[in-house]
Amino acid sequence: MGNSCQQKSSSCSSGTCGSPDAAVSKQDMAITSSLGKIKNKILVMSGKGGVGKSTVSTNLALGLANRGYKVGLMDVDLHGPDICRMLNLTEKLQATQTDGRSLFPPMQYGENLKVISLEYMMEDRDDPIIWRGPLKVQAIRQFIADMDWGELDYLIIDAPPGTGDEPLTVAQTIKDAQAVVVTTPQEVALADVRKSLNFCKHVKMKVIGMVENMSGFLCPHCNQSVEIFKTGGGEKTAKEFGVNFLGRVPIDPRIVVGGDDGKPYLSSTAESPAIKAFDEIITNVEKQTAATAASSLKIADASCACGSTCNPSTCNC
Repeated sequence: MGNSCQQKSSSCSSGTCGSPDAAVSKQDMAITSSLGKIKNKILVMSGKGGVGKSTVSTNLALGLANRGYKVGLMDVDLHGPDICRMLNLTEKLQATQTDGRSLFPPMQYGENLKVISLEYMMEDRDDPIIWRGPLKVQAIRQFIADMDWGELDYLIIDAPPGTGDEPLTVAQTIKDAQAVVVTTPQEVALADVRKSLNFCKHVKMKVIGMVENMSGFLCPHCNQSVEIFKTGGGEKTAKEFGVNFLGRVPIDPRIVVGGDDGKPYLSSTAESPAIKAFDEIITNVEKQTAATAASSLKIADASCACGSTCNPSTCNC
């Protein structure tokens, strides 16, 4: 291969001559570089649409940012990106040159939250994305490779419903991603969420836990919960699959209004059961990700006293 390359171009010294494999390898290096500064990557997914997954993603990211963490929020729902509308971010992204590469700095929301969505790159926000699988895979990989996130404590990734190209690409590209699975209490939603949990098992993605959204209706006048849907199905399914139950969020009209107005619920100072529910979920996510980090550190410490993966018998530490 190297000889044929040299015959075609004397300037080709690597023998790859811009081959597709070389381009993928280069992109893999860019992805590794981009993700290397991010401690925790969390994929928020659901078995079906309409369960409030983007609302959970947005408020989870904002809640962690409010606690002082450096957080990124990436919307990989290519066909229905909602994150930028929920945060009322309308600016267009501008590429910057860093070490000869074009990188896109995410949009800043408040002091600690960075946000990226495909919608930022579209001329008309109402244009549909009509792509087949390979284009979606490449777009998500490029999304990850070309984003200048900097150092983050958490990257929250909002995926479309189901177990298709987008969550699969995230699982294959971000090897240490963990999942938060969102459901509602109805049996139809729970039947679909089981597929999401089995998806995580097949791709060997750790599940941080499950969130039961729309768990009862919260009266705006008396703050009492009315069970429009039955409750408890999410927790029961979590126990069935042996995963953590992170909490349940009641239906609160103020959450819907906040999303429509571009002012997420957790950006307000309101006190309500829904706010307390999100706080509990965020605390549980903190605990689970801290446990994962401690487990990784323990494995490293077991290898050698220096905490590296070197051979203890030959290390000079």
